[in-house]
Amino acid sequence: MVDTAIKICGLQSVEVVKSLLPLQVDWIGFVFAPSRRQVPADQAGMMIEAVKEWGAGHREPKLPKTVGVFVNPAMEELEQVLGQAKLDVVQLHGQERPEFCRQVKQRFGVEVFKALAMRSKAAEGGVQEANENAQAESEPEPFSPDVLLEPYRHSVDAILLDTYDPVYGGGSGVAFDWSLIKPYQAWAHNARIPLLIAGGLHERNVGQLVRDYHPDGVDVSSGVEREGVKDIGLITAFVERVRGQ
Repeated sequence: MVDTAIKICGLQSVEVVKSLLPLQVDWIGFVFAPSRRQVPADQAGMMIEAVKEWGAGHREPKLPKTVGVFVNPAMEELEQVLGQAKLDVVQLHGQERPEFCRQVKQRFGVEVFKALAMRSKAAEGGVQEANENAQAESEPEPFSPDVLLEPYRHSVDAILLDTYDPVYGGGSGVAFDWSLIKPYQAWAHNARIPLLIAGGLHERNVGQLVRDYHPDGVDVSSGVEREGVKDIGLITAFVERVRGQ
């Protein structure tokens, strides 16, 4: 079985970035969308430079790819950010269409992760994905993840499921109903596109998620914080749980 990849998101300081690099996670993320974890592009650029400097001082290091989180960005915004922060991945959390995702990949030479916002069946009576285009007043059609995802097959490099947040689109710190994962996972497996899971993960529940659902990757932010600040002890514990230590 392939190991579950790990993304630590919402980083805000060079010191925390340096402290987690020995853990050899797969991605580190910076939030450019409105959020209490939002960072300016130049600050993210400094953190990315710290990754490169750390790598230059270690023999055969495994360096994480760098991810920028955006919600419905304009191309001009992406150009401005990428001019100061050399990201490997653009993660889109809004209503971005497949064609926009393709344009981002082609124009900037980055990978694109598309996030979908999930609601609990119990709480919301179904799934609220970030790209729905149904009229609010009409009766909803039966939902099929295949119908939603298929247009993205050749437009994105990964799909990320996150808990729906009406303000920020994600990063709520609340887990969604994991029973909703299976049909998305089946499509992703068929399309050979990685499926990542986010939303309310922490060191106490991520082991169960990995054991029961075997996602290609997991994404954590608030679950490795103490009083809103990234904590290297919690990050280490999270990584160990994912890796089964």
